[in-house]
Amino acid sequence: MTPTAPAQATGPSYGSDPSGLICGYLFTPGAMACGLDCAAALEWLRTERAPDSPDFIWLHFNLSNLQSQKWLADRLTLPEEYFDTLGEGSGSMRVEHADDSLIAVMNDVTYDFSYDVSEIATLSMCVQRNCVVSARRHALRSVDRLRMAVKNGEHFESPMALLVHLLRDQADVLQRIQRDAALRVDAIEDTLLSGRMAVKRSTLGALRRVFVRLRRLLAPEPGTLFRLLNRPPEWFEDDDVQELRAATEEFSAVLNDLAALQERTKLLQEEIVAHTTEQTNRSVFLLTIATVVALPINIIAGLLGMNVGGIPLAQEPNGFWIILTIVAIFTVIAGWFSFFKQRD
Repeated sequence: MTPTAPAQATGPSYGSDPSGLICGYLFTPGAMACGLDCAAALEWLRTERAPDSPDFIWLHFNLSNLQSQKWLADRLTLPEEYFDTLGEGSGSMRVEHADDSLIAVMNDVTYDFSYDVSEIATLSMCVQRNCVVSARRHALRSVDRLRMAVKNGEHFESPMALLVHLLRDQADVLQRIQRDAALRVDAIEDTLLSGRMAVKRSTLGALRRVFVRLRRLLAPEPGTLFRLLNRPPEWFEDDDVQELRAATEEFSAVLNDLAALQERTKLLQEEIVAHTTEQTNRSVFLLTIATVVALPINIIAGLLGMNVGGIPLAQEPNGFWIILTIVAIFTVIAGWFSFFKQRD
């Protein structure tokens, strides 16, 4: 059997071959990975090997190709739990046992992620002793980085090494998103501190919703990881457990940074609300002052403007100046009273 590069099709195959395979690789310790197509992968799986053989394969499928699930069900021996994950929507990230396999449901951002909660997609993986199967509907950054690492000659000694590498790639992608988001939040914070209210509260609200969604979808479920690390499958090696623990801790550190950024966004929202409330109160106060200052002249003008007899000072030559003096006195008193109350 001679491994070959996976065939690439266009049109209805959606970037995969007719069976839905995007790429396949055969890993042998100490050697570069070799490309596999579906026929070569099936031939390799049917070949008898020693139970402790370190060789394994990785098959990556595109679920947008309708033939992929049918091919997986007909050609490979995979647990039913894995096929259940293929139809799930975006849920919490988890890694759990299923017979002698490991089922991983991992959420990742799409390749063109632009801070939209709809740009998060799911990757389903089944990790066995000598076979790793992954499937997705949309191109994901971390999977693309893993494929590039394999093409560049990086060595993977076990199937778990692929999962650990994928977790760390996810952490790197999430860290890059967190770093870019931190720069955006810093710019918004500088704008607020300079006294310019050019940022809308809805902008921060949208960012905060993205942070909440990323934490909810990308944070591993602690219970499943705890059980996996304490009771790993028999084919796990000690190095695999340690690497998985380190990758999980690295992932948790990035999520903690994202939580801190989410809290900063919340504080900035509260600052915008406080600033808006202060501006509103100042405007209401100025309108109140104008109303109080204009109240004396409005009252006197209303009284003297009534078309009835007995209006005082109607025949007085200096009546205008007397009324003007009275209005001025009452206006000064009203203005002083208003400012005095505001000062208190």
